[in-house]
Amino acid sequence: MRLQSVSISAVFLTLLMACTPAKKEEATETTAEETTPVAQPTAMATMNSASGSTASGTASFTQTGDRTVRMSIQMTGLTPGEHALHLHEKGDCSAPDATSAGGHWNPGGMQHGKRGVDEYHAGDVINLIADADGNVSWSEEIEGWSIGGDESTNILNKGVIVHEKVDDFVTQPTGAAGGRIACGVILPQ
Repeated sequence: MRLQSVSISAVFLTLLMACTPAKKEEATETTAEETTPVAQPTAMATMNSASGSTASGTASFTQTGDRTVRMSIQMTGLTPGEHALHLHEKGDCSAPDATSAGGHWNPGGMQHGKRGVDEYHAGDVINLIADADGNVSWSEEIEGWSIGGDESTNILNKGVIVHEKVDDFVTQPTGAAGGRIACGVILPQ
């Protein structure tokens, strides 16, 4: 009788398990947002000669953080040596000497200076160094900029200016950088 009761219990358990729905594994769905990296905003400026120079090239911009943009510039036709690079307040390169781009972009009303040291304009960037053939290729992340963000950080529709001379980072408000030899307008891509 004991054997029969064990057999009946085994049959009962088998039937019970067959009638009980199997526990489903929880599906782990991934959305396109989770698997596809979010495209970062980008912009570009075509650098055209100004003031009778032969300088030309491109400047590209990629948002890499909340208020950080990687700027890359490639230029040819420069005189060998250092040339100041600034963002100017207006995206207008229509004047032959690029003065239509206005002054340095300075939404914070700061003194001109060297980026990262004391006060500086939002548009104060760096001195580029052209090689013996007049070429330059430079790239760096710039903090305090955005592509399409708040007006105090947004670089869209600003002028990119390469100057004939070095920026001394002292002389107000231009750094004694001389004439404007290349100009481009930052446009979204």
